[in-house]
Amino acid sequence: MQDNHSVPYTDAVVQLTGIDGNAFSIIGLVRRSILRSNHPELAAAFMQEVTQGDYDHLLQTCMRYVSVEC
Repeated sequence: MQDNHSVPYTDAVVQLTGIDGNAFSIIGLVRRSILRSNHPELAAAFMQEVTQGDYDHLLQTCMRYVSVEC
């Protein structure tokens, strides 16, 4: 597993600034980005992992799978 300073699992880039900070909105945005990335097969693993914790876990998981821009 990668640490927080590693390159994300996919080449997807997600802009989170200016969007609804609702967990479901973020998950949907990141999932769609993963599906359009170089590793769409990781979408199911992302969904399983991202729903296993609190909001902080959600954000950390997103950053493992995609590049997050603010």
